[in-house]
Amino acid sequence: MGFGMARNIARAGFPVRAWNRSSEKADPLTRDGAAIARSPADAAHGAPIVITMLADADAVLEVMDGPQGFLSGMGESAIWAQMSTIGVSGTEHCAELAQRAGLIYVDAPVLGSKEPATKGELIVLASGPSDVHATLDPLFAAVGERTMWLGPAGAGSALKVVANAWIVTVVEGVAETIALAEGAGVDPQQFLEAVSGGPLDLPYMQLKAKAILARDFEPSFRLELAAKDAGLAAELAEQHGLDLPLIVTISERLAEGAERHGDHDMAATYLTSAPARSRRQRA
Repeated sequence: MGFGMARNIARAGFPVRAWNRSSEKADPLTRDGAAIARSPADAAHGAPIVITMLADADAVLEVMDGPQGFLSGMGESAIWAQMSTIGVSGTEHCAELAQRAGLIYVDAPVLGSKEPATKGELIVLASGPSDVHATLDPLFAAVGERTMWLGPAGAGSALKVVANAWIVTVVEGVAETIALAEGAGVDPQQFLEAVSGGPLDLPYMQLKAKAILARDFEPSFRLELAAKDAGLAAELAEQHGLDLPLIVTISERLAEGAERHGDHDMAATYLTSAPARSRRQRA
């Protein structure tokens, strides 16, 4: 996702210095005018805005505050737009780090996966000081089709966790529904046809159902990351004293699937529900 976002920002005319742990993966950005930095510090040197898009809170904090991290290259009053999905607790840690460093912190995770990131069709869930909205709106417009400003920093991550709870519920639900249909001798296509176009239908459900039926788990959003996001939802529920057993169960099931199929698309959670049937069909 970070690659697609960086490319769209460069194509929108912004000067971009990009850094990635595997530098060869970022090299193609040079075709769109971006420079590839040798370290986070080099990427951030003199930049008025730094964007982080990484897998989890630990990765974000490491590249910000570690040796040759972004912080060592950023000046005071620079804007840090943190766009990774790191949950509410992770966002609080980042906000504290930004405050100590004298940075302006903007919490702006996104809704969408690899393809929307490539096409610049993400939904940006932004939160932070109102006086930087005008500065960041053109940047966010380069990566997304819509930006929602939600209030003080942290509100974006809270909404992202809530939205992700719904997303993983849909995907686990369709995976288990298809496993139930196949196990009971019902054609899953008949189920999809029965709900098609009605109030029970969802385009996202149809998309993931198609992938499951084709056994095509080319990652749009990896199961490992979906499990992380489900865990963030379960964590947030616990922090607020909420009894949400469905979210907890889905978190546990995705974590189980991620141990074997973490690099596959999140629809591969199906393989945990019906592993024996799946093996017979591949044979």
